[in-house]
Amino acid sequence: MTPDALYMDTLAARLRQAGQTLSTAESCTGGLLGGRLTDMPGSSAYYLGGVISYANEVKQKILGVRTESLGLHGAVSEEVAREMAEGVRRLSGSDWSVATTGVAGPDGGTEAKPVGLVWIAIAGPASTWACECRFAGGRDAVRRQAVDEALRLLTEITAVPQ
Repeated sequence: MTPDALYMDTLAARLRQAGQTLSTAESCTGGLLGGRLTDMPGSSAYYLGGVISYANEVKQKILGVRTESLGLHGAVSEEVAREMAEGVRRLSGSDWSVATTGVAGPDGGTEAKPVGLVWIAIAGPASTWACECRFAGGRDAVRRQAVDEALRLLTEITAVPQ
């Protein structure tokens, strides 16, 4: 079994056993994370759905990301990732949520925010965590690695008693 499949199996079993639910807010991964979650048979028992918030306007209007956060920190930031995760959790009523925002490339990178920079945030019953990640490779590789890391982090964090 691949590490990816092990994370998925562990996460699914943990959520089912606890009777908990999950939602997603995706920017740079563009629905790949939600797609990976729904690849699992029976995922409707715990996965409520997600928002693909590629545009800042969607981040603001749907997820409640603050204009100030976008203006001060930019869409690819810890603050925005946290607000995305908290917003989709609030919107869906899920126990857990995960958000991804980053620069997948090949364009859009800067010295401060290079291609491959992705912020992943997870909001849970007690708090919100955020992780800065740096991935290598082209657009597809960055997006796949971001999804893999989001699943790994979800699996670890949902194991922490809330």
